[in-house]
Amino acid sequence: MSTSTSTSASTSTSTSTSTSTSLSTSGTNAPQSPYAGDPAGAVAHLTPELWARANRALVRKALAEFAHERLLTPAPAEDGTWSVRSDDGTVEYRFRAVRRALDHWAVDEETITRHRDGAELPLDAVDFHIELRESLGLSAAVLPVYLEEISSTLAGTAYKHTKEQVPASVLAKGSFQDIETGMTEGHPCFVANNGRLGFGVHEYRAFAPEAAAPVRLVWVAAHREVAAFSAGADLSYDSFIRAELGEAALDRFGAVLSGLGLDPADYLLLPVHPWQWWNKTTVTFAAEIAERRLVLLGEGDDAYLPQQSIRTFFNTTAPEKHYVKTAISVLNMGFMRGLSAAYMEATPAINDWLHQLIEGDEVLRSVDFSIIRERAAVGYRHRQYERATDRYSPYRKMLAALWRESPVPTLQDGERLTTMAALLHVDAEGRSFVGALVEESGLPVAEWMRAYLRAYLLPLLHCFYAYDLAYMPHGENTILVIKDGVVQRAIFKDIAEEIVVMDPDAVLPPAVERIRAEVPEDMKLLSVFTDVFDCFFRFLGSILEDDGVCSESEFWRAVADCAHEYQESVPQLAERFAQYDLFAPEFQLSCLNRLQLRNNEQMVDLSDPSAALQLVGTLANPLAPFARR
Repeated sequence: MSTSTSTSASTSTSTSTSTSTSLSTSGTNAPQSPYAGDPAGAVAHLTPELWARANRALVRKALAEFAHERLLTPAPAEDGTWSVRSDDGTVEYRFRAVRRALDHWAVDEETITRHRDGAELPLDAVDFHIELRESLGLSAAVLPVYLEEISSTLAGTAYKHTKEQVPASVLAKGSFQDIETGMTEGHPCFVANNGRLGFGVHEYRAFAPEAAAPVRLVWVAAHREVAAFSAGADLSYDSFIRAELGEAALDRFGAVLSGLGLDPADYLLLPVHPWQWWNKTTVTFAAEIAERRLVLLGEGDDAYLPQQSIRTFFNTTAPEKHYVKTAISVLNMGFMRGLSAAYMEATPAINDWLHQLIEGDEVLRSVDFSIIRERAAVGYRHRQYERATDRYSPYRKMLAALWRESPVPTLQDGERLTTMAALLHVDAEGRSFVGALVEESGLPVAEWMRAYLRAYLLPLLHCFYAYDLAYMPHGENTILVIKDGVVQRAIFKDIAEEIVVMDPDAVLPPAVERIRAEVPEDMKLLSVFTDVFDCFFRFLGSILEDDGVCSESEFWRAVADCAHEYQESVPQLAERFAQYDLFAPEFQLSCLNRLQLRNNEQMVDLSDPSAALQLVGTLANPLAPFARR
């Protein structure tokens, strides 16, 4: 996979002789940020003060996460500090830190210093990775691209610091989208977590979630010979597209096709990310456009906001309408963020199957667990690139989209939404979002935790033990429903590409067979130990202690209590609980940064994801002390 090179919107103009294929004549221009034509304004966030602040924060994260993954081994000093030396021993980093459960390094950001030959040097995250490139396993091929991702992550952090610094207590009571665009950190484990290689600065300000700039999607017509639409059992293409686009846009787009002498019935309508249109579709799919297998229609009427996942959009004009997830050939956090046209075909069927499973399960219904289904999808198959590549190639993932239900219509009186990722948000004053929710609730923290864990952890445990079913339940993939500061229920999303059934004997419908995977027995429970304990609870427990909400021991006791309560409620699964022991003394450490450091363009071999895992030793299980033997 190669990185995408951004093309300036100001120079990406259409040369088609047909006015119907020119965005400017169809009501759309190249994406224009408020800083277009203002080079100084475009880099106003890149000041010495903000850059230094961003570097200090990222060096802190790098020290903490690379120590956790045992890429670095900090040495203790007599004064209680720790130190890390560069590969050649000439540069030393000193800092204070507390080691917590799951070998979590809570590094005190303000204490970090960098030294060489007796002189103190400024903190520089790019220098840090160069100085430790051998320790981190950065090859000559990966290093420069990874450094570009680090630089982009720093620039994004600096930009976030220019925004109004909203107190956690205010943000916690904010709207769903205010929270989504107001967070200051991405994935908690990955150091280079906002690379977004392919975005120019003007595109960053137009399409990054923290920029909170409204976006209108570009719509194209895709000939049915090379495109396919799939939907849930109760949906038809015509009714679905009419509901999403509205009569005015649908009539307008039909008129474009008819004006070219084309039959609208021969085409499927497909939304495209504006970046993808200007930088990829008009080039890579040039022949498809020229031969009118692909026809530009113009912008839709609804405004959207990009979500933390970059390529997913929330409809702000009509929040009850579907999210739209689009392909975008931008390299971010170990993958090019495309969408496979082949995968799209089975997506609605997989979602319907899981929805029916959840609806029919008494335990899951008892905690009001749900998913927001991916109800419809459309994908375009470029016949030449399909002949030239294998099924995992990014060239097969450049033109597809799916529609995911909105959680808004499910809300009851007094309820509001937040992404679970916000529970790890800490404001500029060091106050936590989760602490603000606990305070708002007025409940003892143990009661607040019990409600949260019943909503989030219990469904994960039950799906694993009852069905051998695992999710990718990180913060961005989980939506929490809140009332008076208390978690009422959890909603999972990003289903078809993220779930896996690990039971080789499970009976699955043919359309759903894709989600079955062979996973070694000793690795199955890592879906909980890694994705939930190590990649989310590790941070949440530390934040709660830092903010004085509860001790880390109290946090893990609450997790254990939830697990015991669940296990006692389903004694028929006792053999499974013994086979996959949630209270085992230790579990394998699966390292995410090691994947990205090894290959930051495709972290995992999608044909065998389990084999790609980087397992390094074990972690003491924080639930083990609470086992009931």
